[in-house]
Amino acid sequence: MLVDGKWVENWQPVQSKDDQGRFVRQVSSFRNWVTPDGSAGPTGEAGFKAESGRYRLYVAYICPWASRTLMARALKGLEQHVPVTVVNPTITDQGWQFGDYDQADQDPLFNSSYMHEIYTRADAHFTGRATVPVLWDTQTNTIVNNESADIVRMFNTGFGDLASNDYDLYPAELAEQIDELNPRLYNQLNNGVYKSGFASTQLAYDEAVQGVFAMLDELEQRLDGNFLFGQQLTETDIRAFVTLIRFDSAYHGIFKTNWKRIADYPKLSAYMEKIYQLPGIAQTVNMDHITRGYYSIKALNPLGIRPIGPEHITRLLKSVRA
Repeated sequence: MLVDGKWVENWQPVQSKDDQGRFVRQVSSFRNWVTPDGSAGPTGEAGFKAESGRYRLYVAYICPWASRTLMARALKGLEQHVPVTVVNPTITDQGWQFGDYDQADQDPLFNSSYMHEIYTRADAHFTGRATVPVLWDTQTNTIVNNESADIVRMFNTGFGDLASNDYDLYPAELAEQIDELNPRLYNQLNNGVYKSGFASTQLAYDEAVQGVFAMLDELEQRLDGNFLFGQQLTETDIRAFVTLIRFDSAYHGIFKTNWKRIADYPKLSAYMEKIYQLPGIAQTVNMDHITRGYYSIKALNPLGIRPIGPEHITRLLKSVRA
């Protein structure tokens, strides 16, 4: 935790909670936008023009929010234009750390040891948690944005001709439907698994876990062999996938969301596998980082023992060579 730019206490998984023991997530702080001509986006200030190689994306493979941005980057063909730095999967007492784990990176820009050093470079008086993803501007040496939902939409339209037109992740004709489902999906499923895992009362856990499976049941009924809005993949499918791919391997156990597995939902399983098979998506999923990270959370798993399975996820990952 940073307070006025100084690290003041060891990292804790529960950021905040209400008076009923419900987990409360920190709100993102940097909300500028990359745009084709450098004009201001929906929030923040102007000055961040789309340019190849100018921006760097900091991520953790364990983090579903960061993985959203990796998926959008792949689907929009921006891999050669926006380089990526991956932090270690195990969160230390000082939060995300760079570079001493397989397929993690050293910080190539500043040789930082911890992600919180990137935040204080952008704002010497920053107060809050140093989260991922982070989109960094190497020209002005600041954080453009650390909100995954914004970064996904930036990758969709903000990079102009640098991006591929193969996918429109937020098509105008579906915008109203996307905007209706996204917050419910987030509250009940994406963040719902965290609210279950980090609940500090039985009431908070019961409420959260019921929401998780109510949403999974709704999605199972909704799917018809295509994506959530028919034949067109959208940002909502990205939001769903990052939770589904982690569910049986991590959330089912470590977050106590064990009423069912995704494997028990035939349509959701087929849907998850369909998205995983899309070009570039397998490279965004690193199950070693995912399980290493979640099962290293001392508050939930003090001995750090990582389970072996499940076998069906191992089989899926082997079906596409990343």
